[in-house]
This record gives sequence, C-alpha cells and structure tokens, in this order.
Amino acid sequence: MIVRTWRGWTRPEDTEAYAEYILGTGIAEYKKRSGNQGAYLISRPDGDRTEFLTISFWDSHDAIVAFAGEDIDQAVFYPEDDRYLIDRETRVKHFHVH
Repeated sequence: MIVRTWRGWTRPEDTEAYAEYILGTGIAEYKKRSGNQGAYLISRPDGDRTEFLTISFWDSHDAIVAFAGEDIDQAVFYPEDDRYLIDRETRVKHFHVH
C-alpha cells in the first residue's frame, strides 16, 4: 500500500468553506477511484492560517497514475483552490506502508 499526502494553507476564516469544498472535490474524487483504500482531510490552526493535510491510501503505483497522471508527485488541484489557498505544496509525498 502507498500513502499519498499533500498540504495547503488557508486563512482561518476560510477553514470551514475550504474543508467542505475539498471533501466534495478532491476527497470524493480519491474515494471513487479504483485502487483507493480511503482518504482523509485533516486540519489544524497554524499561526495566522489553517493548515490542511490530505492523506490517501492506494493499492499501487498504477492506481495513483490513474488518478494523478504519469508524474504522480505533481499535486492535483481543483478550480476553486485559488480562491481559498494562500500557500500550497505543488508536489505531493508518497510513503510505502510496511
């Protein structure tokens, strides 16, 4: 199994709206993909902003390619991300579960 993580930051006042948005776009998209074993969105206050972390679990490299494309380390963004995000990782991290 492979874990895929991504981080982004919003203004505190956008926390709830962005969480709803990502749950309905990114997390929903992860969960409907073949080879996905679950996905979560977590957040925490981070000074004068809110940090979001997405965590998804995948059966294989090929399952991630089917979702993200050949460059699996490139983050996938959605149309309204620019509205909410004040900072973001453009590259994701992958970890193998042992």
